[in-house]
Amino acid sequence: MRLPRPLLQLSAGLGLALSLVTARADDTIDQGARPMGELHVVAAFDGPGPSGIAVTPGGRIFVGFPRHAENHPGPALAELKDGRLIPYPSRAFSLPSQVPWQDQLVSPHGMTTDSRGRLWLIDDGKIAGHPIEPGQAKVVGIDPATNRVFANIVIRPPAMLADSHLNDLRVDLSHGSQGTVYIADSSFGTSPALIVVDVASGRQRRVLAGDRSTSADPGFVAMMEGRPLRYDPTHPSFPIGGVDGITLSPDQSRLYYTPLSSRRLYSIPTAVLSDFNASEQRLAAAVRDEGDKGAADGLATDPQGRIYTTDFEHDAIRQRQTDGSFRILARDPRIVWPDGIYATGHQVYVVLGQWDRLPGFNHGHDLRQPPYLLVSIPTDPAPRLNAADVR
Repeated sequence: MRLPRPLLQLSAGLGLALSLVTARADDTIDQGARPMGELHVVAAFDGPGPSGIAVTPGGRIFVGFPRHAENHPGPALAELKDGRLIPYPSRAFSLPSQVPWQDQLVSPHGMTTDSRGRLWLIDDGKIAGHPIEPGQAKVVGIDPATNRVFANIVIRPPAMLADSHLNDLRVDLSHGSQGTVYIADSSFGTSPALIVVDVASGRQRRVLAGDRSTSADPGFVAMMEGRPLRYDPTHPSFPIGGVDGITLSPDQSRLYYTPLSSRRLYSIPTAVLSDFNASEQRLAAAVRDEGDKGAADGLATDPQGRIYTTDFEHDAIRQRQTDGSFRILARDPRIVWPDGIYATGHQVYVVLGQWDRLPGFNHGHDLRQPPYLLVSIPTDPAPRLNAADVR
């Protein structure tokens, strides 16, 4: 059908207007909101939410299922194998039972491997609705080659407090005859600190309590799923706390750490931190402010010395280069409260816990939406190739 000229002119004008509107709408999209990076779903979990993640040099994957937010009957620690969760290192040690607290896992949170490829985890000992009893909170070392528990060190007062939340750990085999463990106590209250444990003797001490580097920033505001929320330790509306993320340099000479309610990254030489004779003044003087790194929960380091941070404000994972610069490794709307993180030479594994959606932060409403994801992200971008340039 042939349109009269006035209608043709109107039609052409409308088409031009629509094209301009489309172009302008596309031009004004916030590029920082676009998904980016390669995100591979390794596993999806129903039931209790996962937290810790560790991967051995041989590729075995271990996931922790703490009970501090939800007292569940499943394994506290499991190996992901052939699409199944296998209680690890045994059903007796991983599942709830009547054995003494020291002889079972209660609520493992942070996990790691040492330079010999052995698995370590921090059991925060907290069961939802109950105080932490003696023997529940502990450092556990497991040898994947034999599936044997070779270290089981109960954390006791005064290193541990009644409101402690033993959140994550790293193991330094370069200090102490059998190594030294560094624990981030983010605190369920307002008493964060680092805890240092000598593996051989079990000796332990609480350090840098009250230091700025382990404490939440007063007035800290986080953007959580589009809502600005202010740090309030008496009425928390999102996960908050002191020192939380923790990671070692590849040569184990420096420990990096960050409070949960802060955007600063700090570090300290392990030669000083592992010294049980070092005074608080010497420890505080050895702390170095590494600058702003965004708001993060977990930290990890790859063999090249790059640090990975879980950016819970922007549904993203960041990579800090050795020169201190950053790049976004991945950004995706499925990255809801990234928690546990583990870096290999080529992949970063991240557990997406949705912890900000717990009922305690949302007026009693559980806003979590299973499944909870374990994802992996390449540490380096895929090469860009052009066959036209090949001669």
